[in-house]
Amino acid sequence: MVVNVQVPASTTNLGPGFDCLGISLQLWNWIKIEANLSPRPIPEMASQAAELFFSRTGQTRFPFTFSIEGEVPQARGLGSSVTLRLGVLMALDRITKTGLAKHEICDLCTELEGHPDNAAAALFGGFTVFSRSTRKVARFDVDPKLHFVLFIPDFEVKTADARQAVPTKFAREDVVDNLGNATMIAAALASGKYEYLQNAFEDRLHQPFREKFVPFLPRVLRAGIEAGALGGFLSGSGSTVACVTLSDPVKVGAALDKAAAGQNAKILIVNADNIGSRIN
Repeated sequence: MVVNVQVPASTTNLGPGFDCLGISLQLWNWIKIEANLSPRPIPEMASQAAELFFSRTGQTRFPFTFSIEGEVPQARGLGSSVTLRLGVLMALDRITKTGLAKHEICDLCTELEGHPDNAAAALFGGFTVFSRSTRKVARFDVDPKLHFVLFIPDFEVKTADARQAVPTKFAREDVVDNLGNATMIAAALASGKYEYLQNAFEDRLHQPFREKFVPFLPRVLRAGIEAGALGGFLSGSGSTVACVTLSDPVKVGAALDKAAAGQNAKILIVNADNIGSRIN
């Protein structure tokens, strides 16, 4: 049996929503799993996802072949590892006819990732909010009139390094500012009142400490806003910088490129993917 899974990229944190907020993007990877008695070696990440699936579901292990192809760049803050892990989990669930619920697959992927934001966004699609205490995901469609301008540099930022850079204690006023901004983003995206996104992407809890990995971040964000974007943020742990705009995304992209002062990068303009991961 062969199963093909299409998994979208995801942009997360959205500035102040650290480990909580995410949006699925129309940029995909395709994962192919085939039960096979003569399998080739598979990547460690795929093997770990399979081992977790079999151990948690009690299904009998079987050999399989694995392949991945697509558009999501690795280690750029766009959830490439989630595309692989979700693809394996969903394919094995289909092959074994286990019938896991979406939230169960999300929990397994979150355990592998160590944080839930990319897993929730890529699996459910649209804009997602994840609550650690309730283990629930709220999701909302994102209007196609909202454009995401991605500035994708030609260098990687390792998630482990970026997370290590974030302190564990913060000033109360910084936490309060982030709470206000994160809830404003959620209100804007849930209601479709996108004007509320202006100035809401500002963050004090992780981006200031990750600028050392992406030193051009402040000036690129300023340039995007000056070009008409509602705001911008470091996508996940970077190195991608994302700006959100209702108008002239090409102009915004050109402004980002100019502000980065010669940094080699790719500019992509995409919309949100409101479907999420699916088996083709």
